[in-house]
Parts: sequence; C-alpha cells; structure tokens
Amino acid sequence: MTARTTLIARLLAASACATALCIGAAQAETLRLLTWGGYAPDNVIALFEKEYPDIKVEVTLSNNEEMVAKLRATGGAGFDLAQPSHDRIFAAQSEFEIYKPLDLTQIETGKMQANLLEAVKANTTIDGAVYAVPHQWGTSGLVVDVTKAADVKDWSDLCKEEHKGKTSMRLRRTILLGMGFSLGYDPFALYNDTTAYSEMLDKVADKMIACKSVIKTYWNGGDDLSTLLLSGEVVASESWDSTAFKLYGENQNLVYVPPASGALTWIDTFVIPAKGRADDAAYKWINFVMRPEIVTIMSDSTGAIAAVEGGIELLPEAKKAAVKLAFDDAAIANMKFFANIPPGLEDIEGKVLERIKAASGN
Repeated sequence: MTARTTLIARLLAASACATALCIGAAQAETLRLLTWGGYAPDNVIALFEKEYPDIKVEVTLSNNEEMVAKLRATGGAGFDLAQPSHDRIFAAQSEFEIYKPLDLTQIETGKMQANLLEAVKANTTIDGAVYAVPHQWGTSGLVVDVTKAADVKDWSDLCKEEHKGKTSMRLRRTILLGMGFSLGYDPFALYNDTTAYSEMLDKVADKMIACKSVIKTYWNGGDDLSTLLLSGEVVASESWDSTAFKLYGENQNLVYVPPASGALTWIDTFVIPAKGRADDAAYKWINFVMRPEIVTIMSDSTGAIAAVEGGIELLPEAKKAAVKLAFDDAAIANMKFFANIPPGLEDIEGKVLERIKAASGN
C-alpha cells in the first residue's frame, strides 16, 4: 500500500468515526422536565445521567398555573414530563387535551403507596385512560407552639379570642376550604353545585371577617411564617406541613397539627405532555426517583413525602421525627384529598377572598 493510499484510508476511517459520533450525539435524548423547585435537584440529576449517559435532563421550574398555561399554549409540546398537582389535570385534559395517557406497564406502580395511587388515578382517569401517577405529597394544616396554644386543634381554633393577636393564616383558597370543613361542610362534595358552594363560602366569609380582630397578620410565604413563629409573635397558624417540619428542627415546641376536621392533602404527580418526544426517558426518570435511596435525597430537597410505601421511613432523619409526631394512623385516614376544580370555581373563591380582605375587623 502506497503512502498516498494509506493516508486516504486513514482519512476515510476518521471521517466514518466522526460521522458515527455525530449520529450518536443526534440520537442522545433530552428529557425536558417541567416541575417544581426542589423536585429535580442537581445531585439526583447527576446520578440519573450517570446511570443513563444517553439522556440529558433539562429542567424548567414552574407551578400549577404556569404548567397548564405553558402546555396549553403549545398544545402539549415543549416538555417531556410535567408535575402538576392531582387536582389540576382532569379539567385541563378534558378542555385542552395537553397530556397523553400513561402506559402503566412502564411504571413500577407496585412501589407506590396504594391510597395515593388510587386517589390520583380516580382524579385523572378519562375514558378509561389514566393520565397521572403520584410522586410527592403533603398537607396543609396547622403549626402550633404546644407550650402556648395546645388547644388549637382545628382551623376555626385560629379564631379563638384567648389567642387574640397571636394567630395567623394565609388568605388563599386553602383557608376557605379548611374553614369550610371546620364548620361542618364538605367543600369538595359541593364543587358541582355552585349555589350550595357559594352559600358555604358566605358562611366561611362571615367567620373569617369576624376572625380578623383575632388574627395578627396574613402570611404570604414560608419565610414570613417562619419569622412569625420563631420570634414568638405568633403561636398558632395555618401552615404547609413541610414548613412546620423545618420549624420543628429549630424549635421542638413548634409542632405540625393535622386539623381535627382533616388536613388538606395535595399530591404532585407525573404526567406526560401530549407532544412529548422522550416517553422512554420519562418513564426511566419516574422509576428512578421512586427508588428508596433517591427518595431520601429528593425528600431532603423538597421537604415533602414521597408517594411510595414507607415514604415516611425514607425521610432524612431530621424530618422523620417531626412527621411521625404529626401523623398517626388516624390523621392519615382523615386526610382530605383536593378534588378536581370545576371551571369557574376559583373565580367565585377569588371574590370571597377579596370580600374578606376588604372587610374591617371588629
């Protein structure tokens, strides 16, 4: 073989190698994940990409309203996996068709906590197809300084005169629902009866307007609430459980209390957008983050509990004690799962919240 022939052969081989690399790069998948803050921490992504080097995870942080808006605007394109809460799927899919049915044979559902899986399936089944499975769950309830307000057991107890100027709540739809349950209603059972739901909200509004003279302030975010409780300005408040669990780590007098009428329970899910391009990668991610060792890492990031059997036991040690103190079997059995929100309901609630906000306390 001449030198010229050898050179040509080497160039052809190099070209073929480069072409193969280009083809390999083109075939590498990108998993475009639309999710909440903390639900795709860098350490989990690194472990996933190490196990699946042909998949790159790309994260966009969002919330319920934005997730639906983004997918609605594109007809379900732009993302391969999204994580709306379980009560925000049925209406969006029925109206906009932004998700695709899940292939449950591709998901290790046997590892999931049965009541959470069934709750999500019940909320997200359309024409026999299931559109979501659970990932993380948590509740809204009460956080109480048990040395100063041990008698606060239910939502309406935040209005007790003996704690005047020392309680707080968040002026959003959650407190309307909680107060409704505390007053003896089942708000979710009234969702499809606008008249009955509005009548309930009128009673709730009357209670909360009368309560304004007791409430110290309405909090907006977890940082606001933490400051109020750690400073002692507030001794009892509405709270997300994850915020309360973090506070317990700083002051063990601050305990999360599931309300006697039931803690309001949300479940963040996995759904596959209608025009997602990486279903196989999406199923791999779902199964990966449900592994016990990954659950512990993820729960440390989110502050929530994974929807797997034994999820509480898999929490980081710092959070496990607070959760076990709050949730006995009775409290778990009494959880009130958020129901699908019918169109127009949030507009009605918004007007009631404005009425409460505008009213003067007595």
